[in-house]
Amino acid sequence: MQTAIRLENIGEYYFSQKLREIDALNKEGKNIISLGIGSPDLPPHPSVIETLNKESAKANVHAYQSYKGSPILRNAVATWYAKWYHVTLNPDTQILPLLGSKEGIMHICMTYFEANTGVLIPNPGYPTYASAVKLSGATAIPYALTEANNYEPDFAQLSQTITQYAKLNKGARVAGMFVNYPHMPTGQLGSVALFDKLVAFAKLHNLLLIHDNPYSFILNDTPLSLLSAKGAIDVAIELNSLSKSHNMAGWRIGMLCGAKDRIDEVLRFKSNMDSGMFLPAQLAAAKALQLGDDWHTTLNQIYTSRRNKVFELLSLLNCTYSTQQVGLFVWAAIPAVYASGYQLSDEVLYNSNVFITPGGIFGNAGDNYVRVSLCNTVEKIEEAIQRIKNK
Repeated sequence: MQTAIRLENIGEYYFSQKLREIDALNKEGKNIISLGIGSPDLPPHPSVIETLNKESAKANVHAYQSYKGSPILRNAVATWYAKWYHVTLNPDTQILPLLGSKEGIMHICMTYFEANTGVLIPNPGYPTYASAVKLSGATAIPYALTEANNYEPDFAQLSQTITQYAKLNKGARVAGMFVNYPHMPTGQLGSVALFDKLVAFAKLHNLLLIHDNPYSFILNDTPLSLLSAKGAIDVAIELNSLSKSHNMAGWRIGMLCGAKDRIDEVLRFKSNMDSGMFLPAQLAAAKALQLGDDWHTTLNQIYTSRRNKVFELLSLLNCTYSTQQVGLFVWAAIPAVYASGYQLSDEVLYNSNVFITPGGIFGNAGDNYVRVSLCNTVEKIEEAIQRIKNK
């Protein structure tokens, strides 16, 4: 059977492949400690689980749901955005619940991008951006984010890239730009000044600006939304998620926020792809969004302890890193004795039975880096440290 042309140059997701290898090593008795994927190991708040259990027991909640999501969830999202991001959204027209924000990335690409369009993709950055762009038929155009520039875009270089793309591809244009702050994998915070520059740049070049914002609460006391920037609603849409902020990764609950026209356009595609979200899950998500400061403070205390222990592990490997980065990972430059992060990752995996992520999977700008997840207990990270010391 021949696969569709759209799958050319689309490989299996790195972690899907690597987890199979780790599973095989575990079957050999290696007992690998995986410090790779950012899947929260802690549960949601008890009240969230209680809501799911209570609502699931009702007889009238198991039917197909609205493609636009429950009004209760949309109102909860609007209240959450107003409280934490100081952004006013109309819950009836400017919010679209998603089956996780990863779904939203695909919906956006299929709604707006096609052959003869280019889309700017951060390098390093989340690999799904490039994959979804390619699946839509568009061209993924990487733009480098460097440590020297605080992992912010070089706007002058980006303008040249846009001009060059149009010249080399007659009739083509750059139609969109993915951004992600706090940035994954580097942990770089965004800022009001940066968001203002991004909005101005998108307006100048007539770009759809897509901000992926799942990490704003992790190890960060001042969460920001790109939609808080003046004029952002005219050119930007924002993806958000409860996966990291509320320990609900497996629940697959996200949201798309933006102008009414953008929500309606994406809904034209999304409504042909799924039949809505399980209502009790939506109601439980609404409960999660009502949690206060105590929830985030407690969670971040745990992540602070884990991050400090990861710093210890990375120092043992002679890596260098910023202690100011946020999010669920620590990004670190490898020592010069290694040709790439892949080499260091494999050495630690095969010699110490510990897996850390090579930075190159996020683009070639990450080749000389590794990334370590905070989704393990302090005790498990300490065990990884001892294995590396005893190799």
